[in-house]
Amino acid sequence: MAYALQQLINGLTLGAVYGLIAIGYTMVYGIIGMINFAHGDIFMVSAFIAVTAFTLLAAFDITSLPLAITAVLITAIFFTSAYGWAVERMAYRPLRGSTRLAPLISAIGMSIFLQNMVQLTQGARVKPIPPVLEGGIELWRTADFTVQVSWTQIMIVLVTIVLMVAFTWLITQTAFGRQQRACEQDSTMTALLGINVDRTISATFMLGAALAAVAGVMVTVYYGVVDFFIGFVAGIKAFTAAVLGGIGSLPGAMLGGLIIGLIEAFWAAYLSPEYKDVATFAILILVLMFRPSGLLGRPEVEKV
Repeated sequence: MAYALQQLINGLTLGAVYGLIAIGYTMVYGIIGMINFAHGDIFMVSAFIAVTAFTLLAAFDITSLPLAITAVLITAIFFTSAYGWAVERMAYRPLRGSTRLAPLISAIGMSIFLQNMVQLTQGARVKPIPPVLEGGIELWRTADFTVQVSWTQIMIVLVTIVLMVAFTWLITQTAFGRQQRACEQDSTMTALLGINVDRTISATFMLGAALAAVAGVMVTVYYGVVDFFIGFVAGIKAFTAAVLGGIGSLPGAMLGGLIIGLIEAFWAAYLSPEYKDVATFAILILVLMFRPSGLLGRPEVEKV
């Protein structure tokens, strides 16, 4: 029972990270109807930015933990949002009027470019950092096992909850959210009403990248090590979470992320850790076969 509780905590933490990345997928799909397959590598870039920022702060002997994490978050969000804008500007906007296959290939090319850029500039070896946030709260102790929730896990869950509430309010209650939903429904009519569609789409890419930046910083603090390939694996799992929850639905993306995180944690604990990724992709296949719209998604209606 104690071991299961610990895996529940680990799964919720991992699911929160997947959910943050998945929201970026679902926002982009919701506004232009395409999957940004470079989004996972945007997350990877943010993790390397976080490692660089933590290293520089240590070199300048900045030891205040709240100040350090805040500075790293701001830095990662700023630069990663710029990457998100560049991906939309170079890989999507020139091909927006073409068939759906062209932007898909362009996004995969951008993903490969980002992977190789980081590999060439940062090296192929893993990049570790010293532990940033240590300790935690002991929840339950048995004769041979202790259930503990670390401060890092608490921070990840709290930040995810705050961001989820903030983005839900942004999409449902603000002028930008109304513009985004209008672009999703009919971008041509939205432009005729005087809304800058290009700027709205660019802002959506930047917001998705900002969420990936937060996830990248959280993963860096949680695991203490990053490499140039983490974006591919995390991106595929976050995409699976977005499809599972219902692509285009923000609550669905977070729900899908939590489900994927829990399945991965319990599968690795009780079955076979080597096949936990296979379980994730098997879920994607089953969802696409039996419920393509996802748990909270709505069937797409073709306009004729």
